[in-house]
Amino acid sequence: MTEATRENSFEATLHMVATGAEALGVLAIIIGAVFACYLTARTLMDGADGATAYRTFRRSLAQGILLGLEFLVAADIIGTVAIEPSLQNLGNLAIIVAIRTFLSWSLELEIEGRWPWQKSTSQPNES
Repeated sequence: MTEATRENSFEATLHMVATGAEALGVLAIIIGAVFACYLTARTLMDGADGATAYRTFRRSLAQGILLGLEFLVAADIIGTVAIEPSLQNLGNLAIIVAIRTFLSWSLELEIEGRWPWQKSTSQPNES
């Protein structure tokens, strides 16, 4: 096997890994949305009011989106750094990661009620 063939094979493998991570990200968001709808319907059937169901939906949906974003960022990193490491691509990656990081922090604020760097206000149970 020649060096060029090995390099092309490695690049093709990385491309498949990046595509797989993108697919997992999209799948996580879709499954998260379906699961959020299920939980909301179950919450309503259990007799909860609309506000509680709405909070359940938002929190569950945010968790699915957050997981999906993690996979999408990983795919972008693999695709940019490992496959096509040019200065322009690295700049694009930095912008994409910054936007997705901000989205992740916003979703974390939505889910936890605090920024990721803030300490939790709840105290652990002491036994």
